[in-house]
Amino acid sequence: MAVRDREPAGHEPAAVRKALTLLEAVAQLGSGATARDISRESGIPPATAYRLLNLLVADGYLVRIADLSGFALGRRTRELAGAVPEPGFHPVGAVVEELRARVRFGIFVASYADGRIRLVDRDPDHELTSEAAIRTHLHASAIGKLLLAQHPELAPASLRAVTARTITRPDALTAELTTIRASDVAREVDELRWGRSALAVPMRDRSRAVIGCLVAIGRTGRIGVDDADLARLLRGYAERAVSPR
Repeated sequence: MAVRDREPAGHEPAAVRKALTLLEAVAQLGSGATARDISRESGIPPATAYRLLNLLVADGYLVRIADLSGFALGRRTRELAGAVPEPGFHPVGAVVEELRARVRFGIFVASYADGRIRLVDRDPDHELTSEAAIRTHLHASAIGKLLLAQHPELAPASLRAVTARTITRPDALTAELTTIRASDVAREVDELRWGRSALAVPMRDRSRAVIGCLVAIGRTGRIGVDDADLARLLRGYAERAVSPR
């Protein structure tokens, strides 16, 4: 007896649209977004959002972060995103995966298209909390400061103290951005999240314009932000990870 493919019930297309909307909300809010935040961002009622979030976790499209306080994009969603390469970057992350195998820190790739930070390659073995804060408080992260070094006009008029270590004086930020332009390295120590440090280097296209960055993130005290060998290693892989134009 021939078996016909089951036609979707009337409510199923709507459920699919809602699930995709939830994934978009998590991508916008960043790792660690709570169910309440996701519901508010997506406009989907909390009960429906929570049920669909659990289904997306079960299917691997979302994951719960380590302390179970929120959600992050899962491996299956990252694989789907990887099917469409970011302009200027290799469609296959083999170069970045090779680097991850050599270091014990989280390795992430961000793009700076249109002056906006977008994480285009997340380390599957290292959750990145405060992802939304990276985009909001550019002066407090290595990723953001590297962007500001190229586009100082993006610096906010008021520098908010995210932690006690965050730069809040405009003259101090100006001096650091000058150092970043001279050294091609941006550093972060407990400035966006206490106990977390980072080292970022630029990724450039053939015209040498900065199109993004390669960043190593780890626990403060474990990752050496002044480690010249680590900076040199990141620079080498950043060069290899950018595709020819």
